[in-house]
Amino acid sequence: MSAIYISAAHKSSGKTTLSIGLVRALSERDIAVQTFKKGPDYIDPLWLGAASGRPCYNLDFYTQSRDEITACYASRMAERDLALIEGNKGLYDGLDVEGSNSNAAMAAFLSVPVVLVVNCRGMTRGIAPLLLGYQAFDQHIDIGGVILNMVGGSRHESKLREVVEYYTDIPVLGAVQADEKLQIDERHLGLIPSNEISASQQIINTLADTIRQSVDLDRLLLVAEKARPPITPSLQNRQECVAGPCIRIGYAKDRAFGFYYPDDLERMHELGVELVPFDTLNESQLPDVDGLFLGGGFPEMAMEALESNVSMRQAIAEYIERGGPVYAECGGLMYLTRSLSWHGKKCRMVGIIPADTLMHEKPQGRGYVRLRDRGGGPWSAGVNGQADSIIHAHEFHYSSLSGLDSEETTFAYEVMRGFGIDGQHDGYCYKNLMASYTHMRNVGGNHWVDRFVSHVRACRRGHASSQTKVKDV
Repeated sequence: MSAIYISAAHKSSGKTTLSIGLVRALSERDIAVQTFKKGPDYIDPLWLGAASGRPCYNLDFYTQSRDEITACYASRMAERDLALIEGNKGLYDGLDVEGSNSNAAMAAFLSVPVVLVVNCRGMTRGIAPLLLGYQAFDQHIDIGGVILNMVGGSRHESKLREVVEYYTDIPVLGAVQADEKLQIDERHLGLIPSNEISASQQIINTLADTIRQSVDLDRLLLVAEKARPPITPSLQNRQECVAGPCIRIGYAKDRAFGFYYPDDLERMHELGVELVPFDTLNESQLPDVDGLFLGGGFPEMAMEALESNVSMRQAIAEYIERGGPVYAECGGLMYLTRSLSWHGKKCRMVGIIPADTLMHEKPQGRGYVRLRDRGGGPWSAGVNGQADSIIHAHEFHYSSLSGLDSEETTFAYEVMRGFGIDGQHDGYCYKNLMASYTHMRNVGGNHWVDRFVSHVRACRRGHASSQTKVKDV
């Protein structure tokens, strides 16, 4: 098995666009590439998955145990030729001074060589001390090569190569010249998601063309061969899969909503769930389902279309009022409020949550969160006798709720770190709905998928029981 870890000296070095191009260029060589993304993220994995043709999985020290990280990595690599792990932030950046959750820590933990992407704009001889410093800072990190990015031209490239080869022993694997065609437009939380861009495959192919011309792929593959095979751990607390009767859960999948962790959806399949995608923008009615999952996304980018689809908004509101089990995260929560306001426009939303969503110029909640689950939600951990359990998760939102009466609201969670809905609480509860700004992962002791699926089944049994009683009468 081969693997490379694509990292950078700092954010905005272009590692994501280069990673996307590398994945497609390598896949076109009939190499089965499995992609991973370090940290909590939906957008980069959507692009990496689109480039490889298979889901991209997240590796995260904050939400996963080390055994879970290894298990995720090893199991996904069982039938693949090459792992490409894209880092977040800079190679040595992390939550604490020791860098315990940094990209470097992940690369060392998985024994994967690092390919460092360096934004060389305005840089020549200065690249040498940068590389030497990164190489010397942690002896456990194998910097197997460097890709020079944002290069100003052939003369600039020659100077950079000469400096790197003269002062360091790090091989230059490629040099990519600055080109506007290689940029993917960004939004407040990073790149625009691939599910919103109709020309995403064309963009990926353009990036791959550039990589083939600018990067020595054969040499990069030799670096990747230095990775050590993962050791599959025995997870003592692993949740056994006990599939129950088949149920159908609808999930919003369109250009407004598309943020789902693939392993969470896979867990639903394991538990006997048939996942039914539906389009909140173009379909007039909900599919015939037993539960709903409204994931994150950018509803503000489609707010007028969401407002125009009155029948879908009414169908969702009626479903919730009838007691249908629904889980909504971030964008899904925004969609369920009375209205969404952005850039002077205000559009009606579903109207179940008695609040209005306001978009802001600065983040209202961004990064890791820690929640105390007090058992107040319809499928909270406390329902299973684990009240006061601690959940590690994350949030990314530029919106806030206005008009919600926190004193009259039932919340599932107390926020210990982060912001949530009001700085103190998250997990708005109403009937069989739970909606939160926090994004959950079915890992780290927070097996929300199992609890949600069990709750959906219980609701279905209750509905069938009530229908029988009505007939008997």
